[in-house]
Amino acid sequence: MSPISSKILMDKKPKITTRQWITLGIVLPLYLLFLYWVESWWGLLLVPFIIDFYTTRFINWYWWRKSSSVVVRTLMGWVDAIVFALVAIYFLNLYFFQNFVIPSSSLEKTLLTGDYLLVSKLSYGPRIPQTPLTMPLTQHNLPVWLGGGKSYVEWPKWDYRRVKGFGQVKPGDIVVFNYPSGDTVANNVLLQKQDYYQLVYTTGAEALGVNEPSDSLAPAVQRIAYEKIYAVGHSILWSEPSVGGIITRPVDRRENYVKRCVGGPGQTLQIKNNVIYLDGKAQKQPKDVQFNYLVHFNQPLPPDFCKENGITAEDLERNEAGTVTMPLTEDLRRKLERMPEFCSKPVKAPSFGQWLFPLNMAKKWTVSDYGPLWIPKRGATVQLTLANLPMYERCIAVYENNRLEVNGGKILINGHAVDSYTFKMDYYWMMGDNRDNSADSRFWGFVPEDHIVGKPLMVWISLDEDYGWFDGWIRWNRFFKWVADIK
Repeated sequence: MSPISSKILMDKKPKITTRQWITLGIVLPLYLLFLYWVESWWGLLLVPFIIDFYTTRFINWYWWRKSSSVVVRTLMGWVDAIVFALVAIYFLNLYFFQNFVIPSSSLEKTLLTGDYLLVSKLSYGPRIPQTPLTMPLTQHNLPVWLGGGKSYVEWPKWDYRRVKGFGQVKPGDIVVFNYPSGDTVANNVLLQKQDYYQLVYTTGAEALGVNEPSDSLAPAVQRIAYEKIYAVGHSILWSEPSVGGIITRPVDRRENYVKRCVGGPGQTLQIKNNVIYLDGKAQKQPKDVQFNYLVHFNQPLPPDFCKENGITAEDLERNEAGTVTMPLTEDLRRKLERMPEFCSKPVKAPSFGQWLFPLNMAKKWTVSDYGPLWIPKRGATVQLTLANLPMYERCIAVYENNRLEVNGGKILINGHAVDSYTFKMDYYWMMGDNRDNSADSRFWGFVPEDHIVGKPLMVWISLDEDYGWFDGWIRWNRFFKWVADIK
């Protein structure tokens, strides 16, 4: 190549502007700080491409802008904008903030069905994604218009790791987490909301024509009885066509739940007459905690009364005698007591105790009188017996990935006979404020730390499905309301 040709080519090469250097000087340090935070140095492989994108431009990143075709320029412009938006949203959802909508009444009257929450992942530290290749804005299923099916690819699949956040989960916090029992679900959409393991036990018990085994049985005999019930239920569900097959999901692809943490690692929890005790000390109830009462109304409930007192259609369950079972706060209960012309005096609804956690242990517990049980703590050791094994075997076998067996009355972990176990993670006990209408830890047990998603910060919009556009569908008084101010 002649000197003249070389000079022409050098002259055509665009010069790096001051603005480009300044942009790179901002972006690159921020990116390096992010890598330091998440402790992922594989990201350094992208540094040359970042430098090239903002300065040297050896790669023609925007080749389409110089295309002679208007169609190409327009189409690629839209593709560029959409890809950038999806990547940005994916990044923010993974490490900083996530949207979540309250699907049920389990936390009323603190958080309401239809509340849209901004959930902070920084509060407890974001998890490094265990299934990183996933469609943005989805949890586990693709939208129907995209064909449905799994929204993620299980390879690569990374081990659990959480980076440093601003704090840790404490009793009293409202927490978003992955549903612990959601590792296995029925493929039939109508059955996916049911706890798979409870479904197995109840199916097996119904097929055998038995109830839960008696708590008078010795632990070894109890275990044999529960194993038989489970085996029958498992066989039926896996062969029943209406179930649609059984699917499994990784931790971060399970349903998101939101509850209040009422017990933390290393604490002993017990519920006596609906009051929660931690280490023997009674805990203050949330301000708007609710319990179910039986009420007979002398007239149809006026819409204005329901709206004024936050009574939803989901709250009301009528029996044949016309009596309504409904959750009441203490304030509303007292209000109804002062209205004998309107309704009967509210009577506390009876408690129940069938198929509570642990599902394979006979006990005299109910939802209002439960425990005591010790909540596992990272590094703490528990003595194991056949009597208390049901409380901790899911933690040991499923959450902490050990092979657990019971053979000849002995407990074996990874082939070795043991009489104790040291936990590798912290665990939490989660419950709803609508205590008698909440699927919570009383039914599916401990929530491991690797299931914690984040902390709700704000209700940014709230929609009431019981009303229309012009009569209360939008709860204007809850717009941009801090969750800390609600509770």
